[in-house]
Amino acid sequence: MAPAKRLLIVHHTQSGNTGRLAEAVLRGARRIDGVDTRLLRAFDAGADDLLACDGLLLGTPENFGTMSGGLKDFFDRTYYPCEGRLVGLPYAVFVSAGNDGTGAVREIGRIARGYGWKQVAEALIARGEIATGHLDAAEELGEAMASGLGMGIF
Repeated sequence: MAPAKRLLIVHHTQSGNTGRLAEAVLRGARRIDGVDTRLLRAFDAGADDLLACDGLLLGTPENFGTMSGGLKDFFDRTYYPCEGRLVGLPYAVFVSAGNDGTGAVREIGRIARGYGWKQVAEALIARGEIATGHLDAAEELGEAMASGLGMGIF
């Protein structure tokens, strides 16, 4: 039997909104058998966690039109130890946005291209107050990512 695929969810939250989305992503991912899913706050995740995963979901609040400093710190700490070692890693993004969220998505995309990662799902941008629809969409994102990993699609 093949070893389980590993999905890593890395997020930063201050107000709790992105944390609520991250928990919903986790619930969705855990619906899929054969995928081990781990949820870590950005400040607690490191290069070893990143190198051990087969897929990655990144969550951030929109801060000043871009990603949070916490998620940027994760990138700063992991880029050089992981440089050239994660080419093709499938990833997707979820953002809790007070504005439009596109700046955060754009900047994460730039960094992801530097790592050589492959975006496999449209970014989920939850604008305004977190509502049931946002949480449902986050669960769907987690389930879709875990399903794709489990089936070997990405």
